[in-house]
Amino acid sequence: MNPQRDAKNPVGAGQDGAGTACGASRPPGPVRGALAALSLSMLLSSLGTGIANVGLPTLARAFDASFPQVQWIVLAYLLAVTTLIVGAGRLGDLFGRRRLLLGGVLVFTVASVLCGLAPSLWWLIAARAVQGLGAAVMMALTMAFVGETVPKDRTGRAMGLLGTMSATGTALGPSLGGLLLAGPGWRALFLVGVPLGLLTLLLAHRFLPGGRPGSGAGRSRFDHVGTLLLALTLAAYALAMTVGRGRFGGLGLALLAAAAVGAVLFVRAEARAESPLVRLSTLRDPVFGAGLAMSALVPTVMMVTLVVGPFYLSRTLGLGEALVGLVLSAGPLVAALTGVPAGRGADRFGTRRTTVAGLTAMAGGCALLALLPATSGVFGYVLPIAVVTSGYALFQTANNTAVMADVRPEQRGVVSGLLNLSRNLGLVTGASVMGAVFAFASATTDAATASPGATATGMRTTFAVAAVAICLALALAWRFAPPVAARREP
Repeated sequence: MNPQRDAKNPVGAGQDGAGTACGASRPPGPVRGALAALSLSMLLSSLGTGIANVGLPTLARAFDASFPQVQWIVLAYLLAVTTLIVGAGRLGDLFGRRRLLLGGVLVFTVASVLCGLAPSLWWLIAARAVQGLGAAVMMALTMAFVGETVPKDRTGRAMGLLGTMSATGTALGPSLGGLLLAGPGWRALFLVGVPLGLLTLLLAHRFLPGGRPGSGAGRSRFDHVGTLLLALTLAAYALAMTVGRGRFGGLGLALLAAAAVGAVLFVRAEARAESPLVRLSTLRDPVFGAGLAMSALVPTVMMVTLVVGPFYLSRTLGLGEALVGLVLSAGPLVAALTGVPAGRGADRFGTRRTTVAGLTAMAGGCALLALLPATSGVFGYVLPIAVVTSGYALFQTANNTAVMADVRPEQRGVVSGLLNLSRNLGLVTGASVMGAVFAFASATTDAATASPGATATGMRTTFAVAAVAICLALALAWRFAPPVAARREP
């Protein structure tokens, strides 16, 4: 997507990170087997994100720990993914994506065993951080493999399938976690990943294309300084967003200041590096930059359904815990069902039209929720949520396809890492910022004790803010999203 194209290495002419020609020859092994391996890799990483949340109260009792302490079981995983995902993508570009992905799946699987056998809370937290390392590798490289395993005219369908598996993992996490807690116990929350990890290893080893890194990658060195600075910057920002929960005290402000300083140092280091982790010229390209900006902005809005939804359903509509969980799973279920059709739409109608259609649906759904009267009941809430999440599936599939479409083979890993990083940062930011908006609008410091009317007001205000944010993303898509024929490479 860089307007300055490399005349000596046009799109489709170079060797990819696994040694296959991009668009010139098909990788070894059936495409379906490769897609099965990539789909399981995406499912594992998303399942690892959500399945532990439901077990936090049980884990607090099991280890006789406070809720802030057991929260680190989730935070350790998210921090590892967020800080390491771009570096993992670059390592795959330099040293071969297949071998690194196999290593990532192996690390995730072994860490799942360590989590399930944890004798103490801090053992579990450390094992979850290692599990997050494996997940960072899987997230960074899964989309990068699409260009090597799928014909170009079916890229959207493959991206839609991966989006479906991600949404399935998100939806499956709470329900599967509840069943495992009621049956085998909390250790099964983590051990369930072991057989899935072994199956993923088998399929990836059998079907994913192998080979040596391309010649362009072989001349590059890994940017240790840039990787360390980026990891520290992202860790400071993620901690500021999660620890403060939208209320920035002294610690939160100090972490934000550290993140700002780290960002400045990272940009200076990348400008001077011979082989930078992230080429600044790529980020300055308006098309590529808009794709990343939308990838961060839209998940920020999606967090409203998870942050605000439970309080509205329980406090305003008076639903019990089981019904709240069932209603909340409707959104990810719709996204899972919409993913593959969304990919077909991106292939047929182009990424720009599909992106605009998805964002338009999201804006409309958010506007409906902002005007929603409490008397509309559960159905009145679920219907607009279904519109929002189906629009999100359209947007995510089309945007991912547009960003990854013509990336040079030796840059696929790092670009995939940046795309996943922007999404993770959007989720982290959304949980904090939208939670703060909801607390302000409902005029309460404790959403769990807010009155039904205050909760409804907070919900409508938060979704109104979300609608404005989606309109901003829609303006970016209308201005910068290229039609299929005008795709550009980074």
